[in-house]
Amino acid sequence: MTTVVAGILMLGFLVFVHELGHFAVAKLCGVKVLKFSIGFGPKLLSYRYGETEYLICAVPLGGYVQMLGEGSGAEGEASVEATGDDDRSFAAKPVSRRLAIVGAGPLMNLLLPLLILPISFMIGVQMPSYVEDPACVGYVLPDSDAERGGFMPGDCLTAVNGTPIEYWNQANLRFVNEAGSPLLFEVSRDGRQEQLLVPADNNSLEGMQGLGLMPDLAARIGGTAPGLAADQAGIEVGDQILRIDGQAVHSWYDLRELIQQTQGEPVDVLVGRDGREFSVVMTPEKREADGDFLLGVAPLHELELKRFGPVAAFREGAAKTRELVELTLVFIQKLFTGNVSAKNIGGPITVVQVAGQAAQTDIAAILTVLAFISIQLGILNLLPIPILDGGHILFYLFELITRRPVSLRAREVAQQVGMAMLLMLMVLAFYNDIIRLWG
Repeated sequence: MTTVVAGILMLGFLVFVHELGHFAVAKLCGVKVLKFSIGFGPKLLSYRYGETEYLICAVPLGGYVQMLGEGSGAEGEASVEATGDDDRSFAAKPVSRRLAIVGAGPLMNLLLPLLILPISFMIGVQMPSYVEDPACVGYVLPDSDAERGGFMPGDCLTAVNGTPIEYWNQANLRFVNEAGSPLLFEVSRDGRQEQLLVPADNNSLEGMQGLGLMPDLAARIGGTAPGLAADQAGIEVGDQILRIDGQAVHSWYDLRELIQQTQGEPVDVLVGRDGREFSVVMTPEKREADGDFLLGVAPLHELELKRFGPVAAFREGAAKTRELVELTLVFIQKLFTGNVSAKNIGGPITVVQVAGQAAQTDIAAILTVLAFISIQLGILNLLPIPILDGGHILFYLFELITRRPVSLRAREVAQQVGMAMLLMLMVLAFYNDIIRLWG
């Protein structure tokens, strides 16, 4: 429940930033703002200050700024003459100012990361230590795209579709640009170069691990499950499993395979701790859900805290913002061309879940996730769908070029079509969310 509340608060903050952009520029342009709402539907809280009513509503999936002379309601452009506030009407303003007001919301979402990401980098970002290591494979998941492509443990990636790869994280970023395409890998194997092909139908959008390529991971203990074999044997965080019944354990993946081979029989485990070694006997326990045998241990993931000074943090923040914008745009382009499955679209449940999980960690993680979602929110609102900001921008650009506005009736029809499109998109996103949670 705490995760959900934290996620909703983070999403609400991003909606506030978006609507604040519309509100501030409307005020600067002399437009009368009637309502400023976070959320839709029945109002939970309401406060009037001056000429504007500020609202928090029950459905936390967006918000709105209602201006005089906007749309076709009681105080819309068709009836604004009766109020005597023609000069403060949104519709009465030059098209350049209307464009500025509408574009300010998405722009605020796109600029926010430039403010918060440098703060995150100055505080310090926890990163898995392997992401800037050479892209060498520690383990290949059975029955994965990588295994079918011929990958073997120890392979080191040197290029993907002709683009050189030096670090693990470079490969992850490259996969988004190559989504929907075959992946031709160049790898270094035992001192020689090999070429491996993974067909276009793959899980590369989930990164190296989505393909089945896992980093090298030592058999060190990051945690134990209460009451299971490792806990009962006194295994501690930081211990390293060296041998199982005399067989050497080179990585975490070796450990898992050797435990499955025991079929639940007691095993002699050689453990390393603080420079000394000792043996314990453990009896793996069978998990009913899938029949796996468990010692009740979790791997220790080495994390590295990276902290930057103000100038370097701003540079890193700007580079990260650009990277996130490019990745989002490429994803949308691949989605519309059919190179990326619509199953990858996430909805509000996913957003709240991701934001809520980040809120349980540290401030740097919260700021990073806020930046990522803010960019997606900004770009989504710029799509040329009539009911979104991008659709309104399209209307005003048409007016700027032709010197005549799109008729109110045409806009209303277009917005009805846009609403239908948006509802279908939301249904699909909710469906994907539900499948991910309970599928």
